[in-house]
Amino acid sequence: MRPNSPTLTDPVRLRRARAAIFGIFAVNGFLLAAWVVHIPAISERTGISHATLGWLLLLLAGGALIGMQVAGPLADRYGSRLMVILAGVFISFGVIGPGLATDAVWLGVALTVFGFGNGALDVSMNSQAVHAERLYRRPIMSAFHAFFSIGGVVGSLLGAAALAAGWPPLTSLAVAAAIGFVTVAGCAPFLLPHVAPAEHTAPDRVAGRRGTGASRKVLALGALAFALFLSEGAANDWSTLQVKEHLGTSDAMAALAFGAFALMMTVGRFGADRVSAALGPVAVVRYGTLIAAAGIGTVIVSGWVWLTLAGWALFGLGLSGCIPQIFTAAGNLSVGSAGVNMSRVVGMGYVGLLAGPALLGWLTKLMPLTATMLVPLVFVLLASRYAGLVGRPRVPSELNQSV
Repeated sequence: MRPNSPTLTDPVRLRRARAAIFGIFAVNGFLLAAWVVHIPAISERTGISHATLGWLLLLLAGGALIGMQVAGPLADRYGSRLMVILAGVFISFGVIGPGLATDAVWLGVALTVFGFGNGALDVSMNSQAVHAERLYRRPIMSAFHAFFSIGGVVGSLLGAAALAAGWPPLTSLAVAAAIGFVTVAGCAPFLLPHVAPAEHTAPDRVAGRRGTGASRKVLALGALAFALFLSEGAANDWSTLQVKEHLGTSDAMAALAFGAFALMMTVGRFGADRVSAALGPVAVVRYGTLIAAAGIGTVIVSGWVWLTLAGWALFGLGLSGCIPQIFTAAGNLSVGSAGVNMSRVVGMGYVGLLAGPALLGWLTKLMPLTATMLVPLVFVLLASRYAGLVGRPRVPSELNQSV
C-alpha cells in the first residue's frame, strides 16, 4: 500500500471492499445461471442427446476442479485480489463459448474452459471473503453467498426474458459476458490488496510445525463440505421430480419444490451471520443441519403437497448458513496457505455436489425416489454430529491485514 493510502481497517475502505466482493459473488451466480437457462437451446443447436449432455457436464465439473486447485496456490502467492480479477474476466468471456459451439466436441471444450474459470473464481472469491470477514472481526460470510444466490436469480430471469424475446443463445450469452466484465472491472479497484507472505513468516512457521494436524483438519472440513453439498445437490436436481412422482402433481406445482428450497436458502443466508455472531459458527451448523433434517424428514413422510413444499423450504433454510461457516474455518486454518486450504475444501464439496444427484439416481433402481432422500437425511445428521469442526480458530492480530 502507498504510505498515504487508507489502511485496510478504515471503515469506508472496508465497506467498499465488502460491496465489491458482494458484486463478485453476484456476478458468479449470474454467469452460471446464464449458461444453465440456455442448456436446452444449446443442446438443440449442437444436436446432442441428454446422455451426451450428461457427459459434457462432467467436463464442466472437471474443469472447475482443476481451476480450484490452480487458483488456490496462486491466491496464496499473488493474492486473492489478483486471482478474483483474472478469474472474473476469464469466466466472463468463457460464458460465450457454449453459444459458439456447433457440435459436441466444441461444446465440451467450451464447457471445460468455462468450468475452469468458475472453479478459479469460486476459490479466489471465497478467499477474498474470508479476508474481509477477518478484518471486520464479525461474521459476514453468509451474506456473500446470499448475493451469489441473488445473482443466480437475476441471471435466470434475464436469460429467460432473452429467450422469450427470440434472442439466439450467442447474443444472450454475449450480453451476459459484457455485464460480467463490466461488473468485475467496477469491483476490482475496491477489492482487498495482497500482503506478501514474508510479512507473517513467524506464525506460518508455527502452522508448519502443526502441518499434519492442519492437513487432517482440512480433510475433515472437506468431508463436512462433501456431506452438505451432496445434500444440496439432492435438492437442486431431485426436489421437483420427487414431488411430481410421489404426489402426482402437475409440473408447475412440482417446480415450487425447488423454488421453496432456493428461496429459503437465500433468505437464510442473510440471517445466518447474525446467528453466527450471537451463538457462534458451531451453533449455525449444528442446529442448521438439525432443521434441515427435520425438513427432509418431512419430505420423506409427507403425503400432502403443501406439507412437502414446507419440508423442502425447511431443508433450504437449515442448509443455508452451514457452508459459509465451513469456508470461513478453512480460510482461517493458516493465513499463509488459506488459498490452498480453501481449494481443497471447496473441491471436496464440489465432488459431493456432483456425487449426490448421481448416487440418488442410481439408488432409484432399487427403491422409490422419495426413499432415496434418506441419504441426505443421514448426511445432515452426521454433519450435525461433527459441527464442532467449524469452531473458528484464533487469528493473530498481526495477520488481520494479510489479504
